[in-house]
Amino acid sequence: YWGSPLFQPPGENYAHPKICFFHVLFKAAALAFYILSALFISNFVIIFVVTVLLAALDFWVVKNVSGRILVGLRWWNEINEDGESVWRFECLDQESLARMNKKDSWLFWWTLYLTAVVWVVFAIFSLIRLQADYLLVVGVCLTLSIANIIGFTKCRKDAKKQLQAFATQTIASRFTSSIQSAFTVV
Repeated sequence: YWGSPLFQPPGENYAHPKICFFHVLFKAAALAFYILSALFISNFVIIFVVTVLLAALDFWVVKNVSGRILVGLRWWNEINEDGESVWRFECLDQESLARMNKKDSWLFWWTLYLTAVVWVVFAIFSLIRLQADYLLVVGVCLTLSIANIIGFTKCRKDAKKQLQAFATQTIASRFTSSIQSAFTVV
């Protein structure tokens, strides 16, 4: 139900309302243009270029701005000297991650996944209507959305591993110092 914490962000205000606005703006613009262009524009090239451009702007904003600011995560993929693809992840320190605004984080993750779901629905409609050209547009937009989902999901898992390692190390060092101080007293 809609009162569930799953569907409602916590009661605090957005810490970064402008970043949240732009995080949603390009997603909504790409989706809205794609939907409305079919009604008003007959030139497929314009539809393709503008929709993909808006989706690419969304990809860039999410990957380079809103991901860092709203959830404290950053990812990229590079090719090493051996020609292998290597994922790189960055996250804020654990204290900073713990202070991240819950409402900002909620907006980031829900819109990231919801946008991909909407593109999948559009892909299904394009398949049903046998519109290969529109399926191409949707495919490019869906690929950009999924790339961000994979990157940030892997980054979040890496951040959780770092948190666990930090917690284990902290507990172990405190335990060791407690034992050492116990033996120095004796």
